[in-house]
Amino acid sequence: MSTGRALGRRLPPRAVDAGLVALAALDAWINLLGEGTPVMWACAAAGSAGLFLRRRFPLTVFLLTLPMTLFMDVAVAPIAALYTLAASTRNRPLLAGCALLNAAAGTLAWPLSDAFDGDRTWTLVQFVYTLATAFAPVLFGQLVQARHDVARQLVEVEEAREHERALYAQTVLARERAQLAREMHDVVSHQVSLIAVQAGALQMAAKDPDAREAARTIRTLSANTLDELRHMVTLLRASGGKATELTPQPTLADLRQLIANSGIETTLTGELPPGISTTAQRTIYRTVQEALTNVRKHAPGARADVHLWHDAHHYGVTVTNTAPTRPTVALPSARHGLIGLKERAELLDGTLTAEPTSDGGYKIELRAPARSD
Repeated sequence: MSTGRALGRRLPPRAVDAGLVALAALDAWINLLGEGTPVMWACAAAGSAGLFLRRRFPLTVFLLTLPMTLFMDVAVAPIAALYTLAASTRNRPLLAGCALLNAAAGTLAWPLSDAFDGDRTWTLVQFVYTLATAFAPVLFGQLVQARHDVARQLVEVEEAREHERALYAQTVLARERAQLAREMHDVVSHQVSLIAVQAGALQMAAKDPDAREAARTIRTLSANTLDELRHMVTLLRASGGKATELTPQPTLADLRQLIANSGIETTLTGELPPGISTTAQRTIYRTVQEALTNVRKHAPGARADVHLWHDAHHYGVTVTNTAPTRPTVALPSARHGLIGLKERAELLDGTLTAEPTSDGGYKIELRAPARSD
């Protein structure tokens, strides 16, 4: 049976239909040979040729086979038409009616007056037999349709299982990444921070210039490492989206875009010394970002001024905003943003100050020594 199915898959549908048309025509020719009238030959030709269209118009093709079933004792065309109709529709009453029509056409004799002159018992027996023969292709067609439905449902179930396995794998990966992020943050970040603090203390206490330079280098490397480590922890805590993983960390080149997208009337003045480290650039960017966020939250309608500056010994950024021009809304704040900025400033061996101004505004200033670059 599997060999037959494989052969059916290899044959093109048109070839199968052509074979059925040839068999139906041969079946009709054997029945009509020597006694067929032009009307009978026309009905046989229409019913046989109609099998070419059985896939597109199954009900119409079945109706075309009824006249030839009435005129002659044929089997190929009506059986093929009933099977195609049963395999393409789920209308059970329609299939039962078509089987009854086929049985009636096969039982009645032509001319119709001769069908009621004989033994009525035999006519009834012949009708039951023809009806059973007609239901065979109907049931087989419904079986094939049910098989296709089951195969399609199995494919859908397998796809759902694959999707579920993928989601489970993503969940496990996200949990492992979150655990790894916690370990890196709690252990590695703490140790690197201690190294930076100890190096800073050694830099201040050492009297030998070489020792101070070495301590400064250790502190700078520790600050850079800790900043990159925080960036990696952020990625590990992310859900794994490609957009998050591929987004580069901001630098001074992104500062103008940040100000343009802030929705605050802001002016940018001044400049920083060339060649400052990427860690310092990110710290300045985050300082401006946090300052503008605070303006938007706590000083609606205020204007802001971002001033980049440097001298012989220091560089930094000062963000000043005016007093709010619209009523403020009390929003909860744990000041974690400023705490994080102070930690970043300390890693640059610098300071961060945040204080109100005399005109009701606010000022945030980051100051770092030039030698920390």
